[in-house]
Amino acid sequence: MKHSLLFLCAFGVLSFYATAQTETIRMMHYNLLYYTEHAIGCNQTNNNLNTKDAALQTIIEYVMPDVLVVNELGSNVSYADRIVNNVLNTNGRTYFNHGPLTNYSGGDIANMLFYNTEKLSLHSHFYITTVNRDINGYTMYYNTPNLAAGDTIFTTFLLAHLKAGTGSDNEQKRYSQVVQLMAKLESIGTYGNYCFSGDFNFYEAAEDGYQYLINYPNSLYKFYDPINQAGKWNNNSAYRSIHTQSTHSDNNGCASSGGLDDRFDFILVSPPVYYGSRKVKCVCDSYHAVGNDGNHFNKSINEGDNQDVPAYVANALYTMSDHLPLVMDLEIDITPTSINEYPVDFGVQVVNPVQNALKINLQSPNSQVFQVELYSMEGKLLRQDTYPAQEGETNIAMDFPYASGLYLLKVSDAGQRNLVKKLIKY
Repeated sequence: MKHSLLFLCAFGVLSFYATAQTETIRMMHYNLLYYTEHAIGCNQTNNNLNTKDAALQTIIEYVMPDVLVVNELGSNVSYADRIVNNVLNTNGRTYFNHGPLTNYSGGDIANMLFYNTEKLSLHSHFYITTVNRDINGYTMYYNTPNLAAGDTIFTTFLLAHLKAGTGSDNEQKRYSQVVQLMAKLESIGTYGNYCFSGDFNFYEAAEDGYQYLINYPNSLYKFYDPINQAGKWNNNSAYRSIHTQSTHSDNNGCASSGGLDDRFDFILVSPPVYYGSRKVKCVCDSYHAVGNDGNHFNKSINEGDNQDVPAYVANALYTMSDHLPLVMDLEIDITPTSINEYPVDFGVQVVNPVQNALKINLQSPNSQVFQVELYSMEGKLLRQDTYPAQEGETNIAMDFPYASGLYLLKVSDAGQRNLVKKLIKY
């Protein structure tokens, strides 16, 4: 009971500033239409990479995303490097990087995440091999002003290019791919901030794959459609304002033709992102397909006037790909928290995020004995240790055999003054 009371006292003083401090990151998903030199029907005349670079640079500078997640990138990492060097880090920008590239499922195209290193850092990456292409997960953390104090905000960007084509066989393959993804997320065991985007190739919301995502049995891991537009999307003018494919009405041998008439591209979000319960919240009304003004059903995106983007951007969208990019803003709550119980004259630094070992640095002007207690968020004392302080600082490495989640570390000095730090085990 004594430990629970101490925990409640320490936790009870957790306070937030009256006004939340927020920043925004903009994510953009884009199918790049065979950004490679080897694709059936696509060549250096109808899909020239130099021409595509110029078009993509125009689009990037119009949208200015912080996270760019793409499908149909050449499966050699040199293509990712090319986009960083020729497109993203140009015109004074020097801060973009990309994540790891995988292609264990085979084929000549892959997925990739590019990111603004001034705002985000890559924490980890995983992949899932499927029937035709890898599914990738990139876990990022936001570079908050309080990062060193453990104020770590994670978001995992999931990226897939599901099996294309009509018919029950292709629908079943798409379903099997999302089943693999959801099993992976549950095996990771971290209920958190997920943004799942990609060229999903769903023709209607009734498809088993789409239904499995939005009505997943474990509601902690289900996904939300930020614009809540379920329906029969294929060649249906009722959904003309959310279609993402095709930017071409004509057939040039590479791009799909027929004009805008399919919603193949999606950004879906997990419950914490939808509701903003873990410091990351989707700005749902920012979700849109760049260049879709609702007036180009079954037309090329640059045919006549485009009411959504300037003509030069519409032309770049037509040149770059047969898909439109999707854009959505994420609001990041960077409000610092104060969880000190009493004023203290010693300092505690913890290295977040924690994996298998917790590293603590204790700093004090006097030689003291420190008691270190670790609590779950439910108030359960998990361990208690006492350490004699050394002159200046004490470095402690504790094993951390606990599940992923949030913990509190309470450090007390000989005078029973307490300091509490937040720990994130990933």
